[in-house]
Amino acid sequence: MKNVLVICGHTDPNSLCNALANAYVEGATAAGANVRLLNLGELTFDPVLRLGYTQSQTLEPDLVKAQDWLSWAEHTVWVYPNWWGSMPAILKGFFDRVFLPGFAFKYRKGSSQWDRLLQGRSAHLMVTMDSPSWYYRWVNGRPGHVQMKRTILEFCGIKVTKLSEFAPVRGSADTQRAQWVSKAQKLGAKLA
Repeated sequence: MKNVLVICGHTDPNSLCNALANAYVEGATAAGANVRLLNLGELTFDPVLRLGYTQSQTLEPDLVKAQDWLSWAEHTVWVYPNWWGSMPAILKGFFDRVFLPGFAFKYRKGSSQWDRLLQGRSAHLMVTMDSPSWYYRWVNGRPGHVQMKRTILEFCGIKVTKLSEFAPVRGSADTQRAQWVSKAQKLGAKLA
């Protein structure tokens, strides 16, 4: 049995992202995984890292819980929309406040190298987009995917094993959205 943490980075509880996250949780739970769901829109925290790393900023209780859950998880699933080529501000603020030195990574003294403190975990990115996938890839160069995969998760030791795009959302029919939700449930069931 795998410990799975699903993080939904959309603040609207009626969004497609929330439907996808809930469907994934349902599928993985039915398959026997230990699953927890963290909806960033339900957390109370300041998303701004006020002084960078020059001083500590007290973590709110919801962020302490998030760090505990991330430590517990063997696999994380990040469900979020692609806005302006990348993640929404709430998700970026979550990373800024939670993935801190000493928790997610640690710089080595006198070196440009660092230790990846979340090593051994895997991740699945589930991203909704208004742009067609081909346009995001070939015209824009997938900047948000590169950011999530290389400069955040892999920097901290989390290996991205799967990326699922749900696009284009803009103009999609209810039947298409229902198919995407069904796909998310099946993806969750396959994991366990």
